Amino acid sequence: MSAKPPIDPVRWKPPQIDPLPDVPSARLTVVPLPGDAPEDVVVDADGNLWTGLVDGRIVRLSPGDAPKDVDVVATTEGRPLGLHVAHDGRILVCTSPGGLLALDPAAGRLDTLVADVGGRRLTFCSNVTQSPDGTIYFTESTSAFSYAHFKGAAFEARPRGSLFRLDADGTAVTVVAGLYFANGVTPTADGSALVFAETLGRRLSKYWLTGERAGTVTPLVENLPGMPDNLSTGADGRIWCAMVSPPSAAAEWLAPRSPLLRRLLWRLPDRLQPTLKPEVWAVAFDPDSGEAVAGVRTEHPRFGLVTGLVEAHGRLWMGTIGFPALAHCPLPAPL
Repeated sequence: MSAKPPIDPVRWKPPQIDPLPDVPSARLTVVPLPGDAPEDVVVDADGNLWTGLVDGRIVRLSPGDAPKDVDVVATTEGRPLGLHVAHDGRILVCTSPGGLLALDPAAGRLDTLVADVGGRRLTFCSNVTQSPDGTIYFTESTSAFSYAHFKGAAFEARPRGSLFRLDADGTAVTVVAGLYFANGVTPTADGSALVFAETLGRRLSKYWLTGERAGTVTPLVENLPGMPDNLSTGADGRIWCAMVSPPSAAAEWLAPRSPLLRRLLWRLPDRLQPTLKPEVWAVAFDPDSGEAVAGVRTEHPRFGLVTGLVEAHGRLWMGTIGFPALAHCPLPAPL
């Protein structure tokens, strides 16, 4: 890993924590992969699963609960993060550093769609989706750090994230700025809005695409008791949210205090800094009310730190930044 970049922290009051309804445990099936940290997972029209590994490889898993084939289709230069199966069958890939790419799944060819926005190179392209009309939207978690130093954004506590739109002429424009670690993004089933997550802000919001509120942002769920990561839209319209971890008590304590403390802590080895608790946690929210409607929460010795998720084959499939595997469980019943 490269040397740590400097940070410029500010005093910050983290969001309060509002409890969610208890969600059940579940029996987890762990699917080992030939590489580490499959951050996101998506499913294509043929039932194949796709994910990206920390070393840049994009892999395809054959359909089923116990995939027989795991094929490396392409390798990116940056770390692949959020994925999306486009309407035309291409796999959209966020990379950090690098930007937004498109993968031809048959040829294995990668094309760069967006490398910079407004003359600034993308550093942490995080997640991507398409609206029903085919418009591509994507997030950047922070403009100051790449994935290799994602903890720097938490130490700084500055709203450097954004939601972007890719126009037909290839221009990327900012639609929402000033976000606290923008992350997952997914459309509502009716296409009226996008739901996006702010990991440090611990909230889900809606960016309206249609109607009188088009172009505005309204809250969906705030004061979450966990750190929201990637999102996906379920078959019944519910919004699945990967909850990577509960908040770190040490980080919460440090945030409103002198920034000097975080500058000093940032210089220490990672093992001496606040860490994330590796549990398995996912919650589904109603796209209109924001109420929790389903979920799973458990612990497993070979899986945790859920960062991506998708409904496939009657299962909830999950990705992670902490283990060399995907995992799945039966689709949780409504609460």
